[in-house]
Amino acid sequence: MTGRQHHRPMTPGDAFFDEIVGGADPAQLREAGDLAATVLVRGAREAHDPALVERVVHLAETEGLETLAEVWSGAPADTLAGSLWRLFLLRSWVHADPERVSREYEAGQRRVDVARVVAGVADPPGPAELRQMVDQVLRGIATGDFAVTLFRAAAFARIVAAGRAALGQASHEEISRMLVLSEQLEAAGHGEIADTLA
Repeated sequence: MTGRQHHRPMTPGDAFFDEIVGGADPAQLREAGDLAATVLVRGAREAHDPALVERVVHLAETEGLETLAEVWSGAPADTLAGSLWRLFLLRSWVHADPERVSREYEAGQRRVDVARVVAGVADPPGPAELRQMVDQVLRGIATGDFAVTLFRAAAFARIVAAGRAALGQASHEEISRMLVLSEQLEAAGHGEIADTLA
């Protein structure tokens, strides 16, 4: 045994932590995201302003998808913020690659008949029709029943997943990702957030 004396470890004071530069507090970021989502949806619904509705639809374009990701992408799927993130992500994907979406939707629509009716896409579903459909779905954030908005988006994602599987050109991960998106949107439509906005 050594004759060395042991000391209690020093603990840093509050000033130590104040000096550390780091990212935003996740709890505060989530709270801000939830608040922003609520203000966006309720404000657009109460305004009854068609120009504001169009601003909501084009939010990812004007503010940037990266900005929305910072605020909403970490939110659970069953929250308003998480649902909005998934809706805007879906819209951005459809607008970025409408030809691929059209092929996948066309291949999947006959395999999931009920989802095809719920999604409400014109037949035949060309790139322009799919862009119009996804924009119409997002208008539901401000003008329609929020649960219906989520169910339509979920049905659309389910059809695309079926189409990806039928075509055999997408990876298992791409098919699964679309199925998970569909399930998340559908579950959110059945959840409390849709009821609070009804």
